[in-house]
Amino acid sequence: MKYRFWGVFISLICGAFLFVFTVEGQQQPPLAIKALVEKKVSQLPDGPLFWRIQNFSTLAEAQAAAGPWGLAVEAGGKVWLFKLGPRGEGGGDKVAEVGPLPRVAASEYLLRINEATGPSGSVTAVHTHPGSEAFYVLAGEQCIRTSHGVIRVQAGQPATGHEANTPMQVSSCGTVDLHALVMFLVDATKPFSSPATFPSGYVP
Repeated sequence: MKYRFWGVFISLICGAFLFVFTVEGQQQPPLAIKALVEKKVSQLPDGPLFWRIQNFSTLAEAQAAAGPWGLAVEAGGKVWLFKLGPRGEGGGDKVAEVGPLPRVAASEYLLRINEATGPSGSVTAVHTHPGSEAFYVLAGEQCIRTSHGVIRVQAGQPATGHEANTPMQVSSCGTVDLHALVMFLVDATKPFSSPATFPSGYVP
C-alpha cells in the first residue's frame, strides 16, 4: 500500500510537470520567418549606411528604382523598396529611414529582406548573424532581446539592431499578431544564421 501511494504521488508530480511544460510550449510557438528577396553585392556604398524604406504603386516601378543596393518586394498588400545607402537618397513615397547601420567588412555581402510573423509570445531561438539587422513593424510589436537589453519596436516604427555576431532572441511581444519586415546586411561568405547562447551571467 505504501509503495502504491508513492507511485501515485510520483505519477501526479510527473503529470503536473508535463502539463506545465506543454502549456508553456504552447504559449511560445516559434516565430515564423520567411525570406522575401535577396541579392549579393561585392561592395557597399561609401559613408554611413541607412536602409531607406519606400512604397511604390507597382513592383515594376520599385524594381526600376532599386539600383545596385535596393530590394523590391510585395508584402502586407503594398509594394516596398528597401534601399541601402546614404541618408536621404531615393524616390517613391518615403516610409522611414533606419540607421546608421554597423558596417561589415567582407569580400561579398548579402542583402536580404525577411518577413517575421506570429502570435503574441512566439519567439526565435537564440542566434547570431554575421552582419547587421534592422526592423520595421507593420502590425503588433517586436522585441529583440540581447545582453544589452531589449529593443521594443511598435507598429509603424523602425529600429536598428546591434553589430554582427550579437546573440539575440526575437519575439512577438504585443497584444496582436506580429507582422514585421527585417533588413539584413551580412557577410555572404558565412552562414546566414548560427545557434548561440547569451553570455555567462546574463539574466533576462
